[in-house]
Amino acid sequence: MLIEEPNSHFAKPVLGVVLSLFDGMSCGQIALNKTGISYGKYYASEIDKHAIKVTQHNYPDTIQLGSVTEIKGTDLPQIDLLIGGSPCQSFSNAGDGTGFEGKSGLFYEYVRLLKECNPKYFLLENVKMKKQWQHIISKELGCEPIKINSNLVSAQNRERLYWTNIPILELKDKGIFVEDILDKEFEDKYWLKERNTELLLKKVDITNAPNIACIDVYNKKVKMDKKCPTLTLPHHNSIRLIHNGRIRKLTPNECEKLQTVPINYTDCELSDIHRYTMLGNGWNVDTIAHIFGGMS
Repeated sequence: MLIEEPNSHFAKPVLGVVLSLFDGMSCGQIALNKTGISYGKYYASEIDKHAIKVTQHNYPDTIQLGSVTEIKGTDLPQIDLLIGGSPCQSFSNAGDGTGFEGKSGLFYEYVRLLKECNPKYFLLENVKMKKQWQHIISKELGCEPIKINSNLVSAQNRERLYWTNIPILELKDKGIFVEDILDKEFEDKYWLKERNTELLLKKVDITNAPNIACIDVYNKKVKMDKKCPTLTLPHHNSIRLIHNGRIRKLTPNECEKLQTVPINYTDCELSDIHRYTMLGNGWNVDTIAHIFGGMS
């Protein structure tokens, strides 16, 4: 349900226990803190050791539960908020197209725990997908999704579907563009080598491109809307940046800014590839914070 933003300010709710499934690097926890919503305990289900390392570095009190398949709702205290973004690989256009038969079938673990925990609030995020799969998710959760493009709160085009019983306030465009998120200083390693630049220019015409713009390598075009294409996993990453006539990759810090994650949040003795992976898998924090703002 999309509603207009109220004129008055409501007191922020206090949550007892939050359960985050497929927690990743705990973008949900960042969003709660950005929104000013306090909570008692934060339980996280995650199996990627690098994502867990980032979470525990930033939120050492997080209670890690391991694989979602091993969690029993009856073993947990009363859950006030259940959140999660179940794996999208089998739903995504860039994935294998197997739907619920692939990794995306872990969605049913979310459904199981939603029933077992019976939280006051719930939120599920996923990518745009075939209508038949979307319909199945909507039927299981008892609500239709809201589609939000995170380009309203960031410099990134990132359309996602959100199933929730939280009233979602109208989201206004903050007018953030790629030029607003660029690092003033960065290492030379992010510039493309001459050979790679030549290969890219054979695919994409940048003749009329502005001094700062993103190249959507996948669709072989320059993004003239001053926004960045969707940040994805490194092996699918099709983003390159035109920066004053030269071409380079985005830095991890710039990717953090695209996802509205605090700067250096993922910088805890991890390689760039691991940081890129977590950020590509993660949520746009300000979008989630906006949704959380509907709780009362």
